[in-house]
Amino acid sequence: MSAVFWSFAILLISGLILSTLYRDNTERAFDQRLLVYANTLASNLVAPGDPDRDLGPVGDPRFELPLSGWYWQVGRPDAAPRDVRSSKSLFGGQLPALAPPGTDVFGQIRRGYGKAPDERELRMVERDIDLGEDGRFVIRVAGPADEIVDDVRRFLFALTVTFTLLGLALGFTTLLQIRFGLRPLANLRNALGAIRRGEAERVVGEYPRDIAPLAKDLNLLLETNREILERARTQVGNLAHALKTPLSIVVNEAENAPEDVAARIREQAALMRDQVNYYLDRARAAALAGTLGTLTEVEPVIEGLTRTFTKIYRDKDLDIEVAIPASLRFRGERQDLEEMAGNLIDNAAKWAASRISVTAEMLPEDDERPCFRLLIDDDGPGLPEAARTEMIKRGRRLDETKPGSGLGLSIVSDLAVLYRGALRLDASPLGGLRAILELPGGGN
Repeated sequence: MSAVFWSFAILLISGLILSTLYRDNTERAFDQRLLVYANTLASNLVAPGDPDRDLGPVGDPRFELPLSGWYWQVGRPDAAPRDVRSSKSLFGGQLPALAPPGTDVFGQIRRGYGKAPDERELRMVERDIDLGEDGRFVIRVAGPADEIVDDVRRFLFALTVTFTLLGLALGFTTLLQIRFGLRPLANLRNALGAIRRGEAERVVGEYPRDIAPLAKDLNLLLETNREILERARTQVGNLAHALKTPLSIVVNEAENAPEDVAARIREQAALMRDQVNYYLDRARAAALAGTLGTLTEVEPVIEGLTRTFTKIYRDKDLDIEVAIPASLRFRGERQDLEEMAGNLIDNAAKWAASRISVTAEMLPEDDERPCFRLLIDDDGPGLPEAARTEMIKRGRRLDETKPGSGLGLSIVSDLAVLYRGALRLDASPLGGLRAILELPGGGN
């Protein structure tokens, strides 16, 4: 649209310049006509004979018609009105002087505007003649300024019509270029959007010669990125197997050790396993977070988790309410969503008295990056405000009586940050703790 704006701006400026130049040229042409009459009067004045004689006609009958708008006047600089000779059209009136009183402008040809006896606007030319011993004379010739105004007005009308049609043609042409010339870029953008939404894995379609290399490079970049992520995922899996097998052997060998030693070995091995799982999960999530084309439906994941934890905590007879929009999607791996939501629901189930609520809502889009908010509430004892931040710190446990390694909420927080999200804890409307998890996502 900026091209359309600048096209109209340039046409407007060009129109103003052309109209000004045309007005100046029209005034000069009109002045030349008046100067021809003034020169004719000057020739008659310098001819042999009495300079105060009748100067005769100047060749235009309009000077003979009363108040026709065409006038001439000849007289000495300080002559009384009765000593001034003028055309019959002036009808006893006088033309105004163009030179200010008291200024010495003798010999100059002066041009300007003045008023006729009938208050009509006039264009005037004024010049001086020196007859030596016979003295100086001032010749003034005037014509109606309406002719200049009408001529300029006709030109402006034609110019406005021409430039308006030209502007509309340029604007229409520019819009066509934007619509059809930039359509391949819009198609490329839509193709990338489909990849980002998980609807496609590569840029497809035919593109012009100038854009085709870009689409090819984008596909190559996507394939390279996918290969790097696959290798990272494989290496993470290999590392997990390489570490878990020795840990299992250590735990098995502990069975042959004294009971107190075996207990310490099992405890440390369990801690090592938790730490290994924690950092392996974090490494895997770091490799996968933000990848294109990965979308996970939220509702089935939450429904599956609630069924699982209802069975796990069947002795508490928990009432888990779920309200998740069916169209809501998480922009990431299903396993990571299960890890984050599962830890939060598990924590709520441990502390809840009888009721848990799991809801989700979309957030206003920021920089074309839609996000959603997952809310997990329980009716347990809750936490003081100062203790909520400590709860998220890695390995921090506020109550050793509850089972677990203390890594659950820190894992959720780290995973959320990797997805450019966040985890916060707040007071719940149910009376307990509210976990607020913000993640990238969207709806259909």
